[in-house]
Order: sequence, then C-alpha cells, then structure tokens
Amino acid sequence: MSSVPIAAEQEPGSTVTLLEPGGGSGLVRRTVLPGGLRVVTEAVPGVRSAAFGISATSGSRDEDSVHAGAAHFLEHLLFKGTRERDALRISALLDGVGANHNAFTTKERTTYYAKVLDQDLPLAIDVVSDMVANSVLDPAEVETERGVILEEIAMCEDEPFDLVDDVFAERMFGDTALGRPILGTNDTIRAITRERIREQYQAAYVPAELIVAAAGNLDHDQVVSEVHAAFQGQLGAAGEARSAEPRIGGAPVPVRPGTKLLSRETEQAHLVLGCEGVRRTDDRWYALRVLSAALGGGMSSRLFQEVRERRGLAYAVHAYHSGYADTGLFQVYVGCLPEKIDEVLGVCRAELADVAANGLTDEELARAKGQIRGSWVLGNESTTARMGRLTVHELGYPEHVSLDADLARFDAVTADEAAAVAAEILGRPEALAVIGPYEQDREF
Repeated sequence: MSSVPIAAEQEPGSTVTLLEPGGGSGLVRRTVLPGGLRVVTEAVPGVRSAAFGISATSGSRDEDSVHAGAAHFLEHLLFKGTRERDALRISALLDGVGANHNAFTTKERTTYYAKVLDQDLPLAIDVVSDMVANSVLDPAEVETERGVILEEIAMCEDEPFDLVDDVFAERMFGDTALGRPILGTNDTIRAITRERIREQYQAAYVPAELIVAAAGNLDHDQVVSEVHAAFQGQLGAAGEARSAEPRIGGAPVPVRPGTKLLSRETEQAHLVLGCEGVRRTDDRWYALRVLSAALGGGMSSRLFQEVRERRGLAYAVHAYHSGYADTGLFQVYVGCLPEKIDEVLGVCRAELADVAANGLTDEELARAKGQIRGSWVLGNESTTARMGRLTVHELGYPEHVSLDADLARFDAVTADEAAAVAAEILGRPEALAVIGPYEQDREF
C-alpha cells in the first residue's frame, strides 16, 4: 500500500507526487485546492495533445427510483449554457480548435472532457470548468433536452445489443439503483422538474465532490493555476471542506438469479448469461479479468471458438466483468438466430461448467495475459485514456498504480488462482437476460 495519502487526507493547498515517471506512467501529481477540489495530472512529454476532464463523484446509482435518470439529464444540460456563454458559444470554442469533447454518465460518476492540442489546453480548462461550475440550467433548455433524452431512450430501446445489458442488470439487482437504466425511463424523465435537477446540481457539483484530471503535454502547476482561476469564488476558505473519500466497499446489493425475457420481434436473439462477480478492489479481480479474456475476450477465446468458429451458431460472442464499489457482474453476451438460442446456451453453459471444474489450460492462461497486456498498453497510448485512468483511481481505489504495476499483477495470476476463481464465481447461481421473438412462458 502506498504511503501517499488519499485526497480526503491531503491538506488543502498542498501538492503530492502520486507516481514518479516510469513503469508506463508519466509524472502524476495531485494538488488539493481550498474547498476540497482536487487536480490530478499526468505529464506525458513528447505528445502534442492534452486531455482535460472534470468528473462528479456520483452517478445513476445515487438516484432514487422516482428521479432515475437525473444524473444523465444533468449531463445534457451542462452543455446548454453558463452565465457567460450560451450553448453555441461553448460548442464553437471547442470545435474551433478541433477538440474531441463530450460527456458520459455511468453508475458511479459523470465525466465531462475535452481532448485538444497541447497549446489549446488553457481553452479546454476554461470552457469545461465554466460548464461544470456555472451552468444556468435554463428552463427552456430543460424542456428541449427532455425531448432529446426521450429520443435517446427510444434509440436504446431499438438497439437490443445495448438494451440486453440493462435487462440483465434489472434481473440481477431488481428495483435498485444498480438495477435501473442510467438513462432513466420515459416516466421518470417526463416527471423530473428543473427544481429537482437544480437540487442535484447544487449537491453533487460542489468542489469536494469533483475530480479534475488532465494528461498529456502539460505543466501541473499551470493546470492548477488555471483551474483555481476558473473556480474562483466557489472554493471556499482553506480547510472548509476536504475531498470526498474514494467509493470503496459497502454492503453488496442482493442479487436475484433467474431469467428475464423481453419479448421483441427481433431478427436476432440477444442474450446475457452471467452471475455475481467481485467488487473492483477485490484481490481476485485480476484473476477474474484473465478468466474473462480466456473465455470470451478475443477470436481465439474458448467461447468464440466453440460458439462461432466450430459450430457457426453466432456472429458475436463476448465475456466480460463489470466491477463496482461493492459488487460486480460476470457476463457472457451472444447474439444468434432465435431458433439457435437453446443450442447456444447449452454450449455456453457446458464451457463455463468445464472451466469451473477444470480451470484453464496453460496455453489459454498465457494467451489471455498477452491479450490483456497488449490491449492495456495500446489503450493507454491515448491521453484521453490516461486522463480517465487518473479519474478512476481517484474515484474508486486507495492509491494510484502505474501501468506496469497493473500488468505485473495480471502476469502474476497463476493457473491455480484462475482455477479457484473460476470454481467460485462460475459456480454461483446464474441469471439470464434474453431479448427476442419468444412467448413469455418460454423456458431457456
């Protein structure tokens, strides 16, 4: 465990070094400003870009059922104008420098970001900070975006490949914040008032609950100075507030194995088969990630070979794990012709049972580690990915870890550890979500 304090324990006004250059990471530093606003940067010399993002430490799992979708609704509205800029001006400034800018909401955070040329980083800091700190939540824009979000929900409903994950989460977690869709529902979005959205904005977008992260060709002190100026007047006095604690642990959400069918006249059947996994800080996470890659992480993976290559039963086959602060989900997705679903399920269940009983072969273990190694290194070539990595570590882990240290943990996974996690996780009661043209009483 690192001796560097978490942000919540760091004295406002101070700067600490989280990672020295090397090990696949640049120099990572964190400054905590008055009011608990933290600024974390990674200097990546030699690149010509910089990514800047601000994340709220709350997401859809922090909503009650009546206001489901409020975090995502707020995400839309922060692009629609501040006290100094209207929506067109915000877009024009960022488009004018070729920025890649957007936002997204997850179960546990909401992030706003812009990737720009290094010389344009001050502009990105100014505009994104202004959006987050000074949104006016114009009543007319609330109604406009209400319609846009209803269209987004309709689009998701027409995309069973994406929708089946929501169906699976609902099956597993029921009517809880983790079980509800991030977008909300038609009913909740129609009912949410501007006053309720403003309450959420004022509660969740305070300095102590925000994470500012930047990565690329940058100077940490300059970024801190520009962020401080952008939030001037909102930071409060030194010592008035501390940064929020990382989101770690908590009582797991009870799971509900079983089957949920969403009957639709689709050309393909879409299914997710899975079970409860582990929380993201669990020591077994690395072994489970290796197991997921071996089962369905590439064209040489066991499920891809058995379902697609040998039997021609499906086009897309994936295995993956989603980790949260207190729980996780192991999932297998397959899209197939409706008449093949029972055969597909039979093959998937047989392969999962075999791995649970016998573990992975040495060849599968080595190949899965190699795949993870390559995808992680290549993915972190992007300054946007590095900025996101800083945010994830601040939000949900007790310390920052270099890329090489993460890869070493994957490489250290033994065949026995992979077999143990397979026996435990894959032996848990299964849940199944299906979207397809079936009668409601059909069994799978």
